[in-house]
Amino acid sequence: MSAALSGAVDLSALKARAEAQRNAPPPSSGAPSGGGGAASAAVIDVTEATFQAEVVERSLQQLVVVDLWADWCGPCKQLSPVLERLAEQSGGAWVLAKVDVDANPRIAQVFGVQSIPTVVAIAGGQPVNAFSGALPEPEIRQWLDQLLEALKGKLPGIPPSGAGGAEEPEDPRFTETEAAFERGDFAAAEAAYQRILDVEPANELAKAGLAQVRFAARAAEADPSAVTRADASPDDLDAQFAAADYEVATGKVEDGFSRLIEAVRRTAGPDRNRVREHLVGLFDLFDPADERVAAARRNLASALF
Repeated sequence: MSAALSGAVDLSALKARAEAQRNAPPPSSGAPSGGGGAASAAVIDVTEATFQAEVVERSLQQLVVVDLWADWCGPCKQLSPVLERLAEQSGGAWVLAKVDVDANPRIAQVFGVQSIPTVVAIAGGQPVNAFSGALPEPEIRQWLDQLLEALKGKLPGIPPSGAGGAEEPEDPRFTETEAAFERGDFAAAEAAYQRILDVEPANELAKAGLAQVRFAARAAEADPSAVTRADASPDDLDAQFAAADYEVATGKVEDGFSRLIEAVRRTAGPDRNRVREHLVGLFDLFDPADERVAAARRNLASALF
């Protein structure tokens, strides 16, 4: 996700209108689009009123690719049919949400869109990647494949690699990390996981292990007074982080999640992003199918948008 686009996303102006119609059905498929009207569950037309339900909430279950287009845009008419065809062929792996920027200018504004076509990928209620311009189909396929691979096991609609198949043999490189973790040498375990990621940046097992080790190191320093300090200083983000870590480490998972979601509501700009990143890091400690995580993701999306 480009820094410019990431920093521009703030959908709060749409929240009231979106929540008022969150259960509204998708618009009819007769509306014009850059490559023809949306005609199936794989391709939907989205407005400012339906954005919350059709994009944000849907993205908690599956990848949503937002196509920002306009009828007068020549490159849009080249790109949209390609995206629609790929969505139809995806077998439900992702859904294409089409937004006419002329009819829905606020959506384009909150994404900081400066040119069209612009395509934004939304997962877990958050933008995760984007591109602008009418890319060739092979590049779009590669972009989608990389997104889906990175999201495996992180959304209910995208199962983890090898689900239902034969168990993969254990990677001997993880022996060092597991041994260090078991003896409480978190620094050594972190270094070992990092060495794996230096060679294989997309290794999901190493990413998950690194998140666990870093949390364990923080949790080892936490104590009950962290909660008291955080409650006394709601604007002290470091205190909120320490308290949330302590609550999660002691089994009060929902309390820890709720604490940081409330901090998201109270903050803006870089501070809000710090809180969001810390909370998402806590989500990564759990099975994506854990109902506590699913509920917290929904609440986080509501707080953000």
